[in-house]
Amino acid sequence: QVQLVESGGGLVQPGGSLRLSCAASEHIFNINVMGWYRQAPGKQRELVAIMIRGDSTDYADAVKGRFIMARNSAGNTVYLQMNSLKPEDTAVYYCNAVQRGIFYWGQGTQVTVSS
Repeated sequence: QVQLVESGGGLVQPGGSLRLSCAASEHIFNINVMGWYRQAPGKQRELVAIMIRGDSTDYADAVKGRFIMARNSAGNTVYLQMNSLKPEDTAVYYCNAVQRGIFYWGQGTQVTVSS
């Protein structure tokens, strides 16, 4: 079982930056896919970014060029660096891990982009 603990959400003005962190209970290189999802009020949860085996990354079109998913050198934490934030980025952000076909989720962290 993979346990995920997120941190780093908050309130930021449009154009600002935030970094989310997700600490995993297993080494990221042993996890097939790590991802960040978000869910805005009244909307379905959507994929934001993924990392395959702690290496390659891919992003949703809505965040390409603004968000960066990375990991630490110890391989137990992933980050989502969010730049040039827009009001439409407001959502609860969830860390996700897929291991042996099972989806694991963090508790979620609120990101609010507002002036």
